[in-house]
Amino acid sequence: MEKKKKRSIVRGIILGVLLAAIVYTVYTTATKDKIKILQEGSQAPDFELVDLNGETHRLSDYKGKGVFLNFWGTWCPPCEREMPAMDRQYKVFKDQGVEMLAVNIAQSDFEVQSFISNLGVDFPVVIDKTRSVQKAYNVGAALPATVLVTPEGKVKKIITGEMTEADIAGFLESIKPE
Repeated sequence: MEKKKKRSIVRGIILGVLLAAIVYTVYTTATKDKIKILQEGSQAPDFELVDLNGETHRLSDYKGKGVFLNFWGTWCPPCEREMPAMDRQYKVFKDQGVEMLAVNIAQSDFEVQSFISNLGVDFPVVIDKTRSVQKAYNVGAALPATVLVTPEGKVKKIITGEMTEADIAGFLESIKPE
């Protein structure tokens, strides 16, 4: 009789712990902030990042201009291949109300500076040291990724993968102010 009573108590305790875990899970799921998924037509999240020259870049500073945000890493061969084409198109479009920002994903200043110096590009390069912009823009591990932002601050298009020079020119043309 004594063993049955102990078994019942142990079962009751286990059942109570399981019930508490279920209630906790349901509660935290119901009250957790919903993650906003960035999509075309969404307001582009503002950010502040510093470039290789120590200048601060905020998306909000470019209101009224189209912004070409390119997320990349030095370890990414497609990123390296598209950068010279991006640079040539930047020179064509920079005086037409379009900005280009290359957002490096959390690498050291030295790595990024060496990489960019070897390529000789002129557009601004910023480093997302905390990956906060990468997260805000829902950019995963697949690089390169590019987000086109309209002069009104809306996401026009999200591109994943390598772009040709013709693609880049077309995308820059599509975000020029009217």
